[in-house]
Amino acid sequence: MKISIIIFLCFFSTTFLSKAEEKDSLLLNRYGNLLNEIRKEFAPDKRTDLFNLTLVDGALEVETTREDALVKFRSVIKEQNVGGAVVVEKLLPGKDLGEKVFGIVRLSVSNHRQNPAHSSEMVTQSLLGTPVQLLKKERGYYLVRTPDRYISWLSADELSLLTTSEMQQWKKADRVVFIPEYGHSFAEASGQSLPVSDLVSGNILEVIGKHRKFSKVKYPDGRVAWISNKELMPLDKWLSRPVPGGEDVLKTAYKFLGVPYLWGGTSTKGMDCSGFTKTCYFLNGIQLSRDASQQALYGENIDIFDKDSLSLEKCLANLQAGDLLFFAAGRAENKNARVTHTAIYIGEGEFIHAAGLVRINSIKKDASNYADFQSRTIVGARRILKSVSTPGIRWIGRDELYRTASH
Repeated sequence: MKISIIIFLCFFSTTFLSKAEEKDSLLLNRYGNLLNEIRKEFAPDKRTDLFNLTLVDGALEVETTREDALVKFRSVIKEQNVGGAVVVEKLLPGKDLGEKVFGIVRLSVSNHRQNPAHSSEMVTQSLLGTPVQLLKKERGYYLVRTPDRYISWLSADELSLLTTSEMQQWKKADRVVFIPEYGHSFAEASGQSLPVSDLVSGNILEVIGKHRKFSKVKYPDGRVAWISNKELMPLDKWLSRPVPGGEDVLKTAYKFLGVPYLWGGTSTKGMDCSGFTKTCYFLNGIQLSRDASQQALYGENIDIFDKDSLSLEKCLANLQAGDLLFFAAGRAENKNARVTHTAIYIGEGEFIHAAGLVRINSIKKDASNYADFQSRTIVGARRILKSVSTPGIRWIGRDELYRTASH
């Protein structure tokens, strides 16, 4: 008897849930097809803009970073007379954030996650002093957008939160950039005192005092430390540097030879392939998009192919130092395969890239450092340095999140 009741209850529950799920599925399909078209127009790359549809307590929740996408959504719903559900609109940044809508990275290197959990995949990193836009908060994490427009989750413990007014004050502060690949700040104006924190190239701090050969700096979270003056450059000067040449980018790249490959890494502690190219350009004042498949969309296209085959002659004739090479692991099966790797061209057929570690290889078959797999999977090349301040290639000195009062 008890078994029969249990079986009946299980059957009833399963039937009830399947009908509810069927209703939800119909609602999602009804609106989902419409949203897919809007997503393609306004938020085709979820790494830089969001336009999502989820079912929450029987209501369809539309969440996006694009207000114009919401306007289009309302218009389409009205025109096509689509009904049948309560629709909740969520425009990010969310109003529940209050006045704290910006964050400043407070650690030498912060780890960004795909989802709001420490166990989630690391997708990128940002450096001490990097300003980010807060989009929403969940389970002790903030969904943030970095200056390169990349959207990911960052632990609240790695951020100092600012209002718009506080952000403006931070931009007016006397700030410096840490230049060496690695180093430390100290508790006193002496390299023999206890360290306050490690530092990596590109870290930004506020200067609040001087003592002989040291500068007194303040972290975004209020910590105070001392750093040797010879390791610092005023942010104004750093932002005012001229557009670099290819040799400038390579000079930076050579400093990272032997640095281990790290998935999601964009710092001197460890880099993935696009994190390496991005860091080399960032330290020379240029902000690239985060991932290789994004970087491959911008800059001047360079002709390196003879029909569908890589031409060594064209590579040697047309490529210049500092150009980016792009590779697709699936090229053999699909000539339109997604870009999965990138490198910086050196000259004479050589390129430098992060693959296992930062190393130099060649596309010349008779070279001792010939890279067979990479050479067979090259799908394109782009010139960055002649396209600065065009989409996807931003001059940091003109970036509103970095600019000082004098810029």
